[in-house]
Amino acid sequence: MPRTAFLFPGQGAQKVGMAGALCQSLPAAGDLFRRASEILGYDLLDVCVGGPAEKLNATDVSQPAIFVASLAALEQLRATEPGAFGEVHATAGLSLGEYTALAFSGALSFEDGVRLVQARGHAMQDAAVATPSGMISVLGMEVPEVEALVAEVRGTDTLEVANLLCPGNTVVSGARAALDRFEQLCVQKGGIRTVRLAVAGAFHTHLMRPADEKLAAALAGANLGAPQVPVWSNVDARPHTDPDEIRGLLVKQVLAPVRWEETMRGLLAEGVERFYEIGPSRVLAGLLKRLHRKADIRNVEV
Repeated sequence: MPRTAFLFPGQGAQKVGMAGALCQSLPAAGDLFRRASEILGYDLLDVCVGGPAEKLNATDVSQPAIFVASLAALEQLRATEPGAFGEVHATAGLSLGEYTALAFSGALSFEDGVRLVQARGHAMQDAAVATPSGMISVLGMEVPEVEALVAEVRGTDTLEVANLLCPGNTVVSGARAALDRFEQLCVQKGGIRTVRLAVAGAFHTHLMRPADEKLAAALAGANLGAPQVPVWSNVDARPHTDPDEIRGLLVKQVLAPVRWEETMRGLLAEGVERFYEIGPSRVLAGLLKRLHRKADIRNVEV
């Protein structure tokens, strides 16, 4: 087996209908949803399968939904391709997906993981409600150019580069008024393509305070151990195995930019030859292909 990395998607990967067929055919997947529902206090699988989309897309629902659906997909891979687990060199997840990576690595129990992503989702939803805000994807420009545009229109509002995903794909987060000015500037300059993302707020910016403090309190009560597989952090694009370091980085992650392109470059530099994107999405595969066209990445969807 080639040296392998498991990747897990973040918020936005959810879709109505996900995990329904898998839970019918694979008891281990259905059991994960049953256990999660007991913790959450509602039927998570019912929301995943039947929606409505407005409910599934809410931050405090979509985060547990993606976490559990991705681990259900992991059970599918375990059942169909057990050999894939033999050479896992590292794991990483985009934003929320980092919690799924920690659960896969053995650093976080399933139950603690569900509780943490539920707390994280609630805290981020509350912060989003407090300040009208959002996120915009900027396509076809490199990071220094995007940063220059941000500086030009920021003014006294919060506007920050939030996700560095791959060459030509950078996400900007901030207050709604600043985002409106940013879009207008892109139109004025001509040929700059932007996409307003369907998220509740300016994730990975300082507008998420005090969500970081609430998450820190939740993490303090969680049992976080040493991962059996190194988990790459979104904050510094480096692998970590020390529980205290990981705990601190998870708190910083709420406000800090996601350094996903740098993470993928690091994994490639370490000799990872095969990637698996595990969960209800093909977004990470697309990002990796923009970085390395011939990358061997396989999707395990639900």
